[in-house]
Amino acid sequence: MADQPTSVLFVCTHNSIRSPMAEAIMKHLHGHRVYVDSVGVRPGALDPFVIAVMDEIGIDVSRHRSKTLEDLEDESFDLIISLSPEAHHRALEFTRTTACEVEYWPTLDPTVVEGNRETRLAAYRQTRDSLLRRIMEAFGSGGGPAV
Repeated sequence: MADQPTSVLFVCTHNSIRSPMAEAIMKHLHGHRVYVDSVGVRPGALDPFVIAVMDEIGIDVSRHRSKTLEDLEDESFDLIISLSPEAHHRALEFTRTTACEVEYWPTLDPTVVEGNRETRLAAYRQTRDSLLRRIMEAFGSGGGPAV
């Protein structure tokens, strides 16, 4: 794992669901050795369902504050992972003049799932679990949570 990045930025549409989940999971698993942040293409607010489903796996995201690419204090990352089509387009623009690698991980936006509370929570869990699996495949488990 010597070729692992030392800094990772997750980007989604509003920094309210997918990228905060990915940031929190990555920090939980690898935050001791990798700098991790997340942003959105447009401003948003943390979705309460995110707090609930992340709490189920022992990760507290309640203090997350959504931000955009323009809000970043440090713009040098080894890897940017985009989680939505719009975010991928912006990430490519953002890195046009840098040596940063960009990966696209298409990830379900759970807000498109309609139904009762449990149906909607199941969609958020699916997104969370998908991100957890993808992060563990890409970066290893780091001794994090068992889900």
